[in-house]
Amino acid sequence: MIFQNTTTVKEFILVGFPGIQKVKVLVVLSILLTYILTLIGNLVIIFLVWTDYRLQTPMYWLLCNLSFSGLCFTSTIVPKMLRNIIMDTKVISYMGCMVQIYFYFFLGTSDYILVAVMAFDRYIAICNPLRYSVIMSGWFTFQLAVATWLGAFLSLLPSTIAMCRLPFCGPNVINHYFCDIIPVLRLACKDTAVLELISYVSTSLIVLCSLLLTSVSYLYIIATILRIPSANGRQKAFSTCAAHITLASVFYGCSIFMYLLPEKTHSSGFYKAVALLHTVVTPLLNPFIYTLRNERVKEALKDTLKHISFLAKGKL
Repeated sequence: MIFQNTTTVKEFILVGFPGIQKVKVLVVLSILLTYILTLIGNLVIIFLVWTDYRLQTPMYWLLCNLSFSGLCFTSTIVPKMLRNIIMDTKVISYMGCMVQIYFYFFLGTSDYILVAVMAFDRYIAICNPLRYSVIMSGWFTFQLAVATWLGAFLSLLPSTIAMCRLPFCGPNVINHYFCDIIPVLRLACKDTAVLELISYVSTSLIVLCSLLLTSVSYLYIIATILRIPSANGRQKAFSTCAAHITLASVFYGCSIFMYLLPEKTHSSGFYKAVALLHTVVTPLLNPFIYTLRNERVKEALKDTLKHISFLAKGKL
C-alpha cells in the first residue's frame, strides 16, 4: 500500500505549554472563547454571502472561501489542543498526527492562495474598473476558487505520502502543541534532510509567491489611488482594500516568523507564541476586520438581524 511504513510508534506526545497549571483555567477560557467567536464570525460571513444578494459578487465569494478555510484551519488544531490542556493528556495517535499535519498545511496553503487572489480582485476593481465585470466574471471567479482548493490539495500529496512511509521507532515526544512537520520529521528513524529541505523550499515558495503577488497588486492599487484627484475618491478607494491589507499584514507576518526565519533565531517558546497567534487569533481577525470595516457587510448583517428579530416577535 502507498502509505505502508515500518513505524513502531503508535502515538506521539505533545509537550504543549508546560508550566501553565496555575493559569490553566484562564488559558482554556481564553482559547475557547476565541475559538467560539471564530466559528460564529466566519459562519456569519458565509451565511451572509450565500443569502444576501448585495454580497453575491466576486470579492465576497472569495471572502466566503477564505472564511470557510479559516474556520476549518483553526478547527484542525484548537479542539485537540483544548482537550489535551483540560484533560492533562498530551497524546495524539500516529494517524491523527499525520492527518493533522496534512490538513494544517493544506488549509494554510489555500489561505495563502486566496489572499493573493483577493489582492488581484482588488487590483482589477480599482486599476481597471471598466473591465472588472468582464474579467472577474462569475465563472472565472468560480474557476479561481476551484483551482485554489485543488492546487493546495494536490501540492501536498507527494510530501505527505513520503512522510507517511517514514519509520518512527522512538523517541515520540514533540515539543509543540500540535503536529508540525519539522518537529515530526526529526523524530523519524531515518535521515530526513531531503524532506526537510523540500518542506522548507515549498513553504517558502508558497508564502513568498503569495506575498509577491499581493504586494505587487497593492503597489499598483496605491499608485492608482494616489492619482485620483478628489480626497473623497481616494478615501473610498482605500476603504475597499484596507481590511484586506490589515489581514494580509498579520497573516504574512506570522508566517515569516514561523517558517521562513532560521529556527535558531527564536526560542521554542517564542515559536509557540507566534504559532498560537497564527492558528487561533488570525482566523478570528478575518470576520471582524471585514465586518467592522466594510459598510456593505455591516448593512447586510443589520438587515439580517432585523429580519430574525421580526420573525422572533411574530412567533411570540
